[in-house]
Amino acid sequence: MPESVFNDGIAETEVPSVEDVVETDVLIVGSGPAGAAAALCLSTLGVANIMVTKYRWTANTPRAHITNQRSMEVFRDLGIEQQVLDDATPHELVGDTVFCTSIAGEEIGRIRTWGTRPDREGDYQLASPCLTVDIPQTFLEPILVRNATERGTQARFSTEYLSHVQDADGVTVTVFDRLTGHEYRIRAKYLIGADGARSKVAQELDLPFEGEMDIAGSMNITFKADISALVDHRPSVLYWVIQPGSNVGGIGTGLVRMVRPWDEWLIVWGYDINDAPPQLDDEMATGIIRELLGMPDLEPEIQGYSLWGVNEMYATAMSKGRVFIAGDAAHRHPPSNGLGSNTSVQDSYNLAWKIAAVLAGYADPSLLESYSAERSPVAKRIVTRANKSAREFGDLFEALGVVGLDGEEMAAAIEERKANTAAGAAKRAALVEAMETKNYEFNAHGVELGQFYESSAVISDGTRPEPTADEDLYHAMSTCPGAHLPHAWVGDSVDRHALMDLAPYDRWTLLTGVAGEAWAEAADAVTSEFGLPLQTVVIGPGREVTDLYYDWAKLRDVAESGAILVRPDKYVAWRADVLPDDPAGALSAAVAQLLGRASAPAAPSASAAG
Repeated sequence: MPESVFNDGIAETEVPSVEDVVETDVLIVGSGPAGAAAALCLSTLGVANIMVTKYRWTANTPRAHITNQRSMEVFRDLGIEQQVLDDATPHELVGDTVFCTSIAGEEIGRIRTWGTRPDREGDYQLASPCLTVDIPQTFLEPILVRNATERGTQARFSTEYLSHVQDADGVTVTVFDRLTGHEYRIRAKYLIGADGARSKVAQELDLPFEGEMDIAGSMNITFKADISALVDHRPSVLYWVIQPGSNVGGIGTGLVRMVRPWDEWLIVWGYDINDAPPQLDDEMATGIIRELLGMPDLEPEIQGYSLWGVNEMYATAMSKGRVFIAGDAAHRHPPSNGLGSNTSVQDSYNLAWKIAAVLAGYADPSLLESYSAERSPVAKRIVTRANKSAREFGDLFEALGVVGLDGEEMAAAIEERKANTAAGAAKRAALVEAMETKNYEFNAHGVELGQFYESSAVISDGTRPEPTADEDLYHAMSTCPGAHLPHAWVGDSVDRHALMDLAPYDRWTLLTGVAGEAWAEAADAVTSEFGLPLQTVVIGPGREVTDLYYDWAKLRDVAESGAILVRPDKYVAWRADVLPDDPAGALSAAVAQLLGRASAPAAPSASAAG
């Protein structure tokens, strides 16, 4: 670190030389799913960025793994979908979540999850061109980092964030190189804190949070053991074990989680966070593995173990001035519902294009205020849902009658479900209801996809997506401003495209039909006026893109002559029901409002690089 000099007995920090100050457009702290995704998004858009992390490399434990449809769409849009699929466990192998007394022991029941049950598979197929897969964080992060750096990100590992100061023109961040012991500064126009649940950036900003940290304790144990004979006939990424002593996150079960099928695993086991943390060693880890697997003679290859706390906290504001937080820095919750890394990636996908638009000069900086307005409610929803899902395990334990029991009493209570008695029948009926409730954790399609935005970056027409029977379980597709662009297959007799593919991340897209072809000229005029990248896609017979299955005609919810303005992140920003007398004027007024402009910028630039 810089030496201190003393003048009249007062310590002063030596001011770094010019060489000690590095400049960039955006500095990202953290290389996890949020940070690496932010770097990839920004570099894809041509925005100069530096990503720093205090760690030597990317994640060294599997951590997050469920990768839902919306995140896969982000990866598709960023051109890395196939790379993710190549390293992921495919959709068809993620589904039979099992509840048992041990992996080799009695099975209490299964639930088809992540949309793999036949009646739900259709919902998932209709909603997206992508399906849920399983890719551990140890595999996902390198893909994100590699592609980000290939596209321009300067990645600085072993570089610790210390502090920041922001002013009207930018943010000055002090970092510490752990290899050289050198402290230096990075000057950026914007700072993104994606530095995890103990975020120093969020703490320094003094952002408002609701909830609490460390409400329960858990430990991870990673190991290798080929147990395919016990699981490959019921493929799943999650095996929940109900037996004495298991207490993951205070919910009363142990978890055996697939890392790679079917010879690499992660066990999650709970401990009382109010007591001294357990002193893990190979002997203790092996004992826990043998208990949960029900294989007393197994000799697992222990890869590692760690402790972590279960949290229930979210930021009610995710930015202050030129500094933003994303990922676990903003929303902290248990792994239930598999929402963590997905929401983190989607935070960055929402923010990056807005920063690019401001740096390019066609959007006013006020556009950046919409990030917190749109993503803070999402943070609240997923933290609430994940913790509620964890607590809903209580229904299963009550159905089994094991609450407050231990040892032989618990085993006897579980055994009673087999009895040809009134008590046995009642227990079986209660289990049916309890297992149905677990759909809210494992098939919550509406939570995964149904993120509706209300902000200055959306011009509402007073509508919302039509509510489904259950907004957590079912996703309603809609073109209401604030809704995500619905999925439909379009193309021609040779090529088929997902509609989202025609609205790429590096531009705005105006969708219309044959009767609305005049919108194309209006869009060209608006592009010239504001300098924003905007392209019109006319969908209909005889045009470059046709409505292959006539699904889009049923989903667009505006007349053929109407128009739907889609933001780079695939959210509907504005729509017109029909072609007005002055389409250019209507579109110009909408774009000016969305970009925070009273009028067009004086010197527009179409480049996202700024």
